[in-house]
Amino acid sequence: MLVVADGMGAHAAGELASQIAVEQIPLHYQKLFRGSPSEALELSLVETNAEIYRRGQANPEFRSMGTTACALAIVPEGAIVAHVGDSRVYRLRGNHFEQLTFDHSLVWEMRAAGDISEEAIRNSTIPKNVITRSLGPNPSVAVDIEGPFSLRTGDKFLLCSDGLSGQLRDEEIGTLLMLLDIDTAVQAMVDIANLRGGPDNITVVIGEVRSLVGIVNVQDSKVPQRGSGLKQNQYPIGFAIAAAIGVLLSVVLLLLGQFPMALVSIVASIVAFGSGWFKFRSMNTGSLSVASGHGKGPYRQYRCKADAAFASNLDHVVEELKNWFKDNEWSPPPESIAQVIQKSKEASSARNFASAIQLSIQAILELMKLARDNQIKDEEKADERKVDDDEDGVIDY
Repeated sequence: MLVVADGMGAHAAGELASQIAVEQIPLHYQKLFRGSPSEALELSLVETNAEIYRRGQANPEFRSMGTTACALAIVPEGAIVAHVGDSRVYRLRGNHFEQLTFDHSLVWEMRAAGDISEEAIRNSTIPKNVITRSLGPNPSVAVDIEGPFSLRTGDKFLLCSDGLSGQLRDEEIGTLLMLLDIDTAVQAMVDIANLRGGPDNITVVIGEVRSLVGIVNVQDSKVPQRGSGLKQNQYPIGFAIAAAIGVLLSVVLLLLGQFPMALVSIVASIVAFGSGWFKFRSMNTGSLSVASGHGKGPYRQYRCKADAAFASNLDHVVEELKNWFKDNEWSPPPESIAQVIQKSKEASSARNFASAIQLSIQAILELMKLARDNQIKDEEKADERKVDDDEDGVIDY
């Protein structure tokens, strides 16, 4: 199971609410897991909501505290998602990137109701961070369940808070996830989101399906899954044989001049065929309902590609970081980073945008690490100067 929770309220309240969520959701899921994984996952969020609400009511400082929550459970049937709020779950399969969750936010609810278009959302001043559902503020909560989604070796699932999705476009998140290893992708996403303003907490969790052994066994893999396709059940062979025998018997009786018995045989074959058809339709209708699973996800789908626009954007980020070093009068980046930046520009000129993006990310991560080290040194020097001033009896603020 993977879980992300993004707390809200006063700092301490939001921190406590999200901490309870990431601790309690897996515990409740393990206790409740008896038959249906979907039901257990849904109830685990419901029980966690009740616990956060109880803790909030017990202390006036924590009253009305809340948190978003999204949880992904990997079970033999596939990947099942439960969520409340605007934290998201994505899946990357090859270059196909999907948002598996529906944001419980004002803009998404308005779009679903047909009150506003996608283009209007991008250009409007409607606040994007107003959520319509969360764990904790109320004694009860509606939890959305999505899936099961099929599993393949190489699938990557990404869970994140709106601190990431609010700063990076879905296509950018998917492209970084496609081109980079997991550790590099996480750090790159956090750094870029911070460089673009980072107005909110940025949490990213990525899980990759490296093997299906021990996850999906041969028998369980036959269970229909979202996105796995569906094989229809065959027409019941017994009813088909009975109908065929009835038709053949009626032909023989007609040749013998036994018209009343031939009529009875025809009626019997029609009844057998009709009963078989009804059973066939019932079986396939049942299979379809299992395959459709829960929810309506995925809600957005993208084809990820390394393009000139994203490569150029990252190149601009690199230039801003270099200027940041100059503005703070830090030592210029070492020659090794300058060489990486030059290789990135050469790759862009050759229209090898995948390599250009990878090299730019390498440069950004190294520059950000140096920047953090320099900031720590500056803060240490400032603290030393303050101590010297205090010893001299002079306090300068």
